[in-house]
Amino acid sequence: MLRRGVMLGIVVLLTFAVSAPWATSEQTQAGEVPAYNPPPAPGAKLPPILGRDQLWGNNDQYPNQSHAYELAAKIQKVIYQQPCYCYCDRMGHKSLHSCFEGTHGAECSVCLKELYYSYQMSMKHKTAAQIRKGIIAGEWKQVDLQTAANIH
Repeated sequence: MLRRGVMLGIVVLLTFAVSAPWATSEQTQAGEVPAYNPPPAPGAKLPPILGRDQLWGNNDQYPNQSHAYELAAKIQKVIYQQPCYCYCDRMGHKSLHSCFEGTHGAECSVCLKELYYSYQMSMKHKTAAQIRKGIIAGEWKQVDLQTAANIH
């Protein structure tokens, strides 16, 4: 009986030990703004956005994926100045722009929603700083990816 109690105690302790880092990281993420860049210098050349024709397989499964890359190419300076709330800065990304330099943007609904939000706000003549404020506030979460491919 004592042995069973000790085993149960060990299991409970292990459960708390394993789950504690996850709880802490979620609390940290809640108030943390991911990496983003200041406005690029005049004439600065930004890394290229991946071309629509470079997407394949799961990266080009839905129309909103390839369409997002077309729009990203149109607003490169804007997305260069935006954080990405999938926290891909932890894997080396510098801003939302980084997500569309490769296939990550096509694979991540957070990146796609932020891109479409940024594009829509750009079309409303919002500045990059105003768009960033909306992204930080979570306004990008309202973007419907089912209809996003119709945004022009």
